[in-house]
This record gives sequence, structure tokens and C-alpha cells, in this order.
Amino acid sequence: MKKSFAILFLLFITLTAHACSQTESIDNDTLVIGATPVPHSEILEFIRPQLEEQGYTLEIIEFTDYVLPNEALANEELDANFFQHTPYLESFNEANDTSLSAAFGVHFEPLGIYSSSRDDLMEIDTDASVALPNDASNLSRALLLLQDEGIITLKSEDKNLYSLLDIDDNPYDLSFTEVEAASIPSRIDDVDYAIINGNYALNANILDLLIVSEDPDSAAAKTYGNVIAVKAGNETHPAIQTLKEILQSQAVSAFIEENYDTSVLPVF
Repeated sequence: MKKSFAILFLLFITLTAHACSQTESIDNDTLVIGATPVPHSEILEFIRPQLEEQGYTLEIIEFTDYVLPNEALANEELDANFFQHTPYLESFNEANDTSLSAAFGVHFEPLGIYSSSRDDLMEIDTDASVALPNDASNLSRALLLLQDEGIITLKSEDKNLYSLLDIDDNPYDLSFTEVEAASIPSRIDDVDYAIINGNYALNANILDLLIVSEDPDSAAAKTYGNVIAVKAGNETHPAIQTLKEILQSQAVSAFIEENYDTSVLPVF
């Protein structure tokens, strides 16, 4: 009996130490957050004074892609990151055997169809070229947007992720090219239409080329809202809870609405 109690006690100590190690990886005084430049880094810069009032120094590390900030978070080079929606995060975890978690939502960036040579979808031609994001979640989202606009038809209505293989009807015989999301704005002149994430369109200053975007009241707004991501176990860390309180404040909502109009929308 004594031996069994000792084993159970050691197991309890081990599990407790493991749990503590997960939540203690965040520094008590400094928050290191990885973010893409627009609007994520700008929003974080806005809240820097509020975090300082709560005793936290904010260090922002900027990334221009969707892979490195998750790798850095998984390797504990960051305390959190801010650039992605939950479906992309879940897809990354599955593909890379990581344990990253969406701590809370902040805003929604409607995915849009852009063109430097067309003014609307009524001008769509047979054999028109379309650039799509190449990551699974945003590719699926782009295909759903094209379907919503009556450009293509997908085979099934009850899948979580769609690929080009799921296109059932392509009446305009469109040619699709999958491109790394951050690179699509730079290639907008090479295609007839480009489907671009809101933050990259903002960063490239091409909002005037927007033809149509996701409905802000659609299911996409709830599904694809951008989140603060952390390593699993750190969601309730005091520093992350403080960050949540500030980022989900009325002041941040007003900042988003004043600076980004309808291209970025608060979701809290």
C-alpha cells in the first residue's frame, strides 16, 4: 500500500510539474507576440500603452508568411501569435503534430476577389485565370466564395475543406493557380482575378481593386475570425487573459472600425 501511494504521489508531482511548465513558459513581465504587419501588428502597437499600464512590456516580431509564426510559437520563441483563423491553426497542428490553441478571437478579415483588369464579375470571360491561396483552409474558403457568387458549383455541401477536385461545374472553364497567400497581391497583374486575404490586400494597398468579398454576417465571419494563438495550456495564463481583456475592449473595436472600414471587422 505504501509503495502504491508513493507511486501515485510521484505521478501527481510529475503531472503538476508538467502543467506548470506549460503555463510558466510565458515571462511575467514581457509578452513576445508574432504578427503579420497589417492589421495585426498595427493593432498590437495600439494596445502597447494599455499593456504597459498592466505591467507588461510588449515585443512584436513581424512575419510575412503563415508558417514561420506557428513554428516559432511551437518552439517557444514566441508567447503568442496573431495572424490566423482557427481552421488554419487546426490544419497546421494536424500537418505538423503541434499543440497550438486559439485563445480568443479578435477580428474578421473578409476574403475578397480582386482584379486589376476587371471591374466586376459580370465581365468574367471563358478561360479566365484565377489565383487562389494554396493553404487548405483558405483555398476551401475561396472556392466557397466563388460558389456563393455563382461562378462555380461544388460537389458537396457538407465538407469541412474543399479542394479543386471538389469542383463539380466550372461553366466558364476557369484556370486556377494555387499561390502562397502572401504572394498573391504581387501577382495580381498576372491573372484576371485574385482571391486575397484581407490583411495581405491591406498591406499591398489594393483595396480599390476589390470586386466582391465575404458577407460580414455570414458563417465565414464566425469560422474565420482571426485569433490570438498560444501553446496549448497557456490559454488561461494571466498575461494572456490580460491581453484578451484589452484586445476585446471597446477601444480596440473603435480603432479597427476607424482605421480599416469594412476590410477588418471586430468579432467580439
